[in-house]
Amino acid sequence: MSETDLDMSGNLIGKVALVTGGASGVGEETARLLCAQGASVAISDINVLAGEKLAAELGEQAIFIRHDVTDEQDWAAVMAAVTSRFGKLDILVNNAGILMPGTIESAKLAQFQRLMQVNAESCFLGCQHGVAAMKEKGGSIINMASIASWLPMDDYLAYSASKAAVAAISRNSALHCRKKGYPVRINSVHPDGIYTPMMKAALPAGVTAEMVLHNAQTNPSGRAYLPERIAQLILFLASDASSVISGSELHADNAVMGMGL
Repeated sequence: MSETDLDMSGNLIGKVALVTGGASGVGEETARLLCAQGASVAISDINVLAGEKLAAELGEQAIFIRHDVTDEQDWAAVMAAVTSRFGKLDILVNNAGILMPGTIESAKLAQFQRLMQVNAESCFLGCQHGVAAMKEKGGSIINMASIASWLPMDDYLAYSASKAAVAAISRNSALHCRKKGYPVRINSVHPDGIYTPMMKAALPAGVTAEMVLHNAQTNPSGRAYLPERIAQLILFLASDASSVISGSELHADNAVMGMGL
């Protein structure tokens, strides 16, 4: 992706961001883009090797922090590390998540609980800590949801439920901040399929981004998006260019509503 794809050069100079699940996929591309736009970025993940490598590549603007997003004590430690290094937090991207298949007949309760814990509870914890860190001086929280939050997806009941919870947490938290007078904006991003390592792991070998979701008869425009394109949307919501947007769902789905999957 070219840094000139968006005419927002230096748009985040002086800003500090935390990107969870930042070692790969959308998180990695988001960390790269936010750094390119001038932000200092804390990358958090449980993948220490990949996270440290990315932070080293991005240079002094970036740090890596090992972070289990389901652990409340980890959240407190990460927030303390960010403010200790950079002095503040302006942007939080709740991106960490997992994907497991299962229908109402095949899914196990343990799978459902794990998906809710990693995808939804982590978003609750992130918003809670993010609002506390930003409510005096302001900031933007971006939560990674999915079209699965409102469009039924075969074989992914629990994942869909977890992403619907992310959307609800985002809307409710945004309204709370408005009513309290906090200058904190909270929005969710709802992509169609993204060609990330998480998606690749769930696909048969050799399936490309162009093949995923494509059906010549029923969904001729279907394809998985590359992580870079979703990172651009996150950049917009992180920046002051989106200052009038809070409590919104940004659907990155190429008009898939009503088509089914």
